[in-house]
Amino acid sequence: MRILITGTDGYIGCVLAPAVIDAGHEVVGLDTRYFNEALLGAPPRSGYPVIVKDLRDIAREDLEGIDAVMHLAGLSNDALGELSRRVTFDINHRATVRLAKLCKEAGVDRFIYSSSCSVYGKSSADIVTEESPFDPQTDYAVCKMLDERELSDLADDSFSPTFLRNATAYGASPRMRFDLVVNNLSALAWTTRRIAMVSDGTPWRPIVHILDISRAFLAALAAPRAAVHNQVFNVGRTDENYQIREIATCVGDVFPDCEVTFGKSDPDQRSYRVSFDKITRELPGFSCDWDLKAGTTQLRTLFEQTALSTTDFEHRPFTRIKQLRHLLAEGRIDPEFYWTAPAPRN
Repeated sequence: MRILITGTDGYIGCVLAPAVIDAGHEVVGLDTRYFNEALLGAPPRSGYPVIVKDLRDIAREDLEGIDAVMHLAGLSNDALGELSRRVTFDINHRATVRLAKLCKEAGVDRFIYSSSCSVYGKSSADIVTEESPFDPQTDYAVCKMLDERELSDLADDSFSPTFLRNATAYGASPRMRFDLVVNNLSALAWTTRRIAMVSDGTPWRPIVHILDISRAFLAALAAPRAAVHNQVFNVGRTDENYQIREIATCVGDVFPDCEVTFGKSDPDQRSYRVSFDKITRELPGFSCDWDLKAGTTQLRTLFEQTALSTTDFEHRPFTRIKQLRHLLAEGRIDPEFYWTAPAPRN
């Protein structure tokens, strides 16, 4: 199959694309390349065509010959709504719905959408499932909720969306992010030998390695249409729900001589534990193979190999909001987040 992966040059996309190729498919990428400088270690595998274009500008001709779409592209951080709620909505919601409609018009039957467990927000339930109510706490999560609803409405005999609600991602990538909890705490442990949390670390988060997210996309693609048509799957492992303090403690154990301390109550009210029983039970071929300790050990190995420094850790491309603020301040993107000059080509 010929697969279009949007956001193919991002943190997850540059790991997912090689996995899709290794599974025997042809990949076409699409990316606007805001974060092309976020390189750590060996560069991503290349050798497949990439459409360098803003998601908002994708055209029907870009979809010619495409059999399925794996849609990751968007402003992928809860805090990005602070820069512009309107632009976040335009990219993460309106452009996503427009892409789905173009796919339907172009005869692209399968559409696998990268959603998020953050749609559950602050939940009072012991554990949430795919049937639990939405309670989004950020613009990012609101857009994920709206996308799921509108794409679901498009589902019919000619268009089959599947929604993968990923837990909080972590793990090594050629294009790293340090604004994700496991990656951030691991980099702190490596560069400072200290994790000094200002919160008490009691909120719950489910986590999932980016290689397991990639496995979920491949499993959804390979599954019979009837098994995944207009279905939602939480992506992760039920035993990989942790309180933030547990994550910090595990990271401290993996990184030698790391001191871990905690503060008072957390102002971030997002807290949710998620059941991943459905994906294990109903998505053939899927397994979640990574756990927190293994993933943190993988990060330690990457930091050793790259001699990660504090300067590297704090470098703006590795944090989504820092990089976009820089591009705005330098006038490289305009207030609508469009490039003012041609986007980087590599």
